[in-house]
Amino acid sequence: MNLSIATSPLQSSMRAAEICALAPIVPVIVIEDLAHARPLAQALVAGGLPALEVTLRSEIAIEAIAEMAQVEGAVVGVGTLLTSMDVAAAVEAGAQFGVSPGATDRLLDAAIEAGLPMLPGAATASEVMALLEKGYTVLKFFPAEASGGTAALKAIGAPIPQVGFCPTGGITPQNAASYLALANVLCAGGSWVAPKAMMEAGDWAGITALAKVAAALPR
Repeated sequence: MNLSIATSPLQSSMRAAEICALAPIVPVIVIEDLAHARPLAQALVAGGLPALEVTLRSEIAIEAIAEMAQVEGAVVGVGTLLTSMDVAAAVEAGAQFGVSPGATDRLLDAAIEAGLPMLPGAATASEVMALLEKGYTVLKFFPAEASGGTAALKAIGAPIPQVGFCPTGGITPQNAASYLALANVLCAGGSWVAPKAMMEAGDWAGITALAKVAAALPR
């Protein structure tokens, strides 16, 4: 899936919606060993989870994105975007979308300038309204569980139904279905499909099996 560039908040959200539609779960990934990048991407794509969020929580994250972007069928994004420099590095590495825990004007402007589709983060009705006012209609709800979970997200959706969300933060195999059942949830972000122990053991078949279960979640 090759996404065209996003030159406005509306286009950004349109591209984000396309990414969210690929699978019910977007793996939230921390790569600490570059040798894991390609086989992990291959395992997750084989399991039916093509959209991959690689967080900038390790020193090799940008290199990992460049490796994973070479995997056929992978739509690789970058998470934990905080600065305009993060955006530039991610785009250069081949990231096709960006995810941020919150949103600042400088970060959003940098993403639009770079043509990078974004899932900007919001946790309150005021934050959602501020982003909607700018033209963003697809957002990350973060931190989901700490911000009230499904009850909070359902409550926000009542007066602001035109915004769709990818909740992330505390999503587990046990609660994912309850999030995906909400009318305003497009997909959810979860880290359980790429556990560190399995990566270190090279258990790529096990990760594919986890991905298949996640990919089959109803929404």
